[in-house]
Amino acid sequence: MTAELVRGQNHTLPQTRLEIRVSAGTPVVAGVMLADENGTVHGAEWVAHPGAPRLPGLEVPRQAAAGHRLAADLDAVPAQVHRITVLLALPTGIGGPVRFGAVAAPFVAVTGLDGDEIATFTLTGLDTESAVAALELYRRQGAWKVRAVGQGYAGGLAAMLADQGLNGAAELAHSIQDAVTRATARTVAPPPPRTPDGDRVGHGPRPAPAPDVPPVPAAPPTAPGAEPLTQPAPPPGTAATGGPVDYTHPRRQTSAPPPPPPTAPPAAPGSPAQPVAGDATGWSMEERLYNQIWGMFEDLARTTAAYRSAVEFAESRMDQELDRTLSDPRNRIGGAGARAREQARAKRDELTSRAKEALDRDIAQLTAEAAVVEPALPTAYAGWDNPVWHAYRVPMEIPMALRIGDLHLPEATGLRIPLLVRLPLERGIWVDSGRTASGAAALADTAQLRRLAVESAVAHAARLLAVYPADEFSVHVIDPAGAAAGPLAPLVRSGVLVEPPAAGPGGVTSVLARLTRRVDLVQMAIRAGAADSLPPDVDTGQHLLIVNDFPHGFDDRAVTQLRYLADEGPSVGVHLLMVADREDAAAYGPVLDPLWRSLLRLTPVADDHLADPWVGHAWTYEPLRVPPGSRVLDDVLARVAAARRTWRR
Repeated sequence: MTAELVRGQNHTLPQTRLEIRVSAGTPVVAGVMLADENGTVHGAEWVAHPGAPRLPGLEVPRQAAAGHRLAADLDAVPAQVHRITVLLALPTGIGGPVRFGAVAAPFVAVTGLDGDEIATFTLTGLDTESAVAALELYRRQGAWKVRAVGQGYAGGLAAMLADQGLNGAAELAHSIQDAVTRATARTVAPPPPRTPDGDRVGHGPRPAPAPDVPPVPAAPPTAPGAEPLTQPAPPPGTAATGGPVDYTHPRRQTSAPPPPPPTAPPAAPGSPAQPVAGDATGWSMEERLYNQIWGMFEDLARTTAAYRSAVEFAESRMDQELDRTLSDPRNRIGGAGARAREQARAKRDELTSRAKEALDRDIAQLTAEAAVVEPALPTAYAGWDNPVWHAYRVPMEIPMALRIGDLHLPEATGLRIPLLVRLPLERGIWVDSGRTASGAAALADTAQLRRLAVESAVAHAARLLAVYPADEFSVHVIDPAGAAAGPLAPLVRSGVLVEPPAAGPGGVTSVLARLTRRVDLVQMAIRAGAADSLPPDVDTGQHLLIVNDFPHGFDDRAVTQLRYLADEGPSVGVHLLMVADREDAAAYGPVLDPLWRSLLRLTPVADDHLADPWVGHAWTYEPLRVPPGSRVLDDVLARVAAARRTWRR
C-alpha cells in the first residue's frame, strides 16, 4: 500500500533499489545532497546535480524538465553517508517562473523498479520559494527510511546549500544553473502535446514509458518540456495577455486523434509485431509518421539507457563483491581469491549478456520499423536521396515539420533516427563552421569546414523553401566579405533570393534595418489588434536570414540588431540561420552567450553534440547530404522559382 506522506512524516523503505519520480507544473532542476551521520555535507563532491549527475549508487537528470526520474541503489551508497536529501529548484535565466507559488505543487514519489509506489509526497504551501528540500532518505538502525521534508528557500539554491553548511554554496549554485542552461541549449525538442480535442499546440510534455531493465536510468522528463529552452518572445498563437489563443472549433466533438487504420494482419502470439508505416495516432498520415518517428527516437534512447545502466550496475556489483571477498586477508592468497574473481566476473558477464540480448532485440525491431517508415516519408521528412524528391511539386500548405538531419548512437550506428523540427521554426539555427572534437572535423581543414558549413546552410534553406507554398517564404543572405559566393550559387542562380547577397558594412546595415523594422511593425500590429493596418510594403510571410562569417562586417549596433532578431523574430515569422565559428566572436566576451544558447547548433560534419530530452544521451548528428553528382537541389530550387514567377503574374 502506498504511504501518502505529509510534511515531517517518515516511512520505512522495503527495498534499496529505488526510483524517485518528480512531477511539476514547470521545468525544475533535480539533484541530491549527501550528508554524514552528523548531517554534515563535506563538499561540492557530495552533491549530485546536472553538472555532475552521478555519485556512488545515485544518478540524477542532466537538465531541467517538468518530470524527473532519479535512480538510487542504496546498497551502493558509501557507508559514511547517512542522509540523502532530494533537492528541487527552479532554473534561472531561461524565462520561466521564479517561485513555486506560481506553479502547481510538485509531486514526489518513491517507487520500486517495477513502478509500484512506496511513498508519495505533495509539496503544498510553497509561495516565494525557488528551491526546496523535498524528501530525505536516511539510515536508522541498519534500515533505510524516507521522510517528507518540504523545506523551501526563497533565496534559491544558494540559500539551501548554505543552510546545509556547505562552503562555496553560491559558487556551486551558479555552476548548477550554468550546467542546466548549457544542457538546455543543446537539447533536441520533443514533439508538442495535443489539446484535449487533439489539436496541436506549442511544445510541451509527452508521456514516457518506464524502461524495464533495472536499474532505471535518470531520465529527465516523464513529461518533457519539449524545448526546455524558453524563448524570450511568445510563440505564434499566444494572446497579448500571455494566455494561449483557443483555435478550437466550438462544435468539434472528437475528443482524441483517431488511431491508425489497420494496415497489417495481427502478429501471431509470441512473435514480434510487424512494423507498419504510420503506426501511431494522428489526424493524418503525416502526423502519424511524425509521432511514430518521435516514438522510435524515444524508444531507442530509453532502451540504450537501460542497457548502459545495466552494464554499469553489473560492473559496480562485481567491484563490490570483489571488495567484500578480498577484504579478508585469507582470501588474497591461494585459490579462494582466484575463484572469487572468476565468480564475480561470470556474474558480470551474465548480466551484461542478458542486457545486450535485450538491446539487440529492441534495435532489430526498430531497424525493421525504420526500413518500413523511411520509404513512406513525405517530402518534408525525406532525405535528399529519397525518390519522393524527383516527383516534387510546390505544396499548397505548410507541413508539420522538417527534417534537418539524422541522429544515431554508438550502440546502433546503422540505425538512423530522422531529426524533425516543427514548422514554423520556433528557434534559429547555427551551423558551426569551427573545428570541433569530432573525428570528421579533425580530417578537414579550416577552409573546408567553412565551405561545408555554408553548403549545409544552403541545403537547409532549400528545404525550407521547398516545403512552403509559393511566395510564402523569403530568404535573405548577408555575406559581408563575399567569401561564400561558390556555395551560395544554387540560391543565387535559381532566383529564389529576395535580392543578391548583401556585402560590406552597408549591406549588413540595410538588411538588418529592414528586418528589424518588419519585426517591430508586426509586433505592434498584433499587440494593438490591428494586423490589417500594416503598411503595404511589409511582407507578412515567413522570412529566413542567412548570416555568413559572423561577426565579420558587424559593428556593435549590428550585433544588437542580430540579437534582437534572434530573440523576437521567430514569434512574428523572422528566422535566423547563422554560419559562424564561435571563437571568431570571442572578442565580444559573454555578451553573445545568450545568442548562441538561443540557437539550435548543427554541424556540417558528423558530431555528437545533441542530447535527447528524455535521458540526455549524446547523439551523433549527421547532416543531410545531397548525393554526389545529383542535381536534386538545383531542380527543387528551379521549381520553387518557377512557381513563384507563376504566382506573381
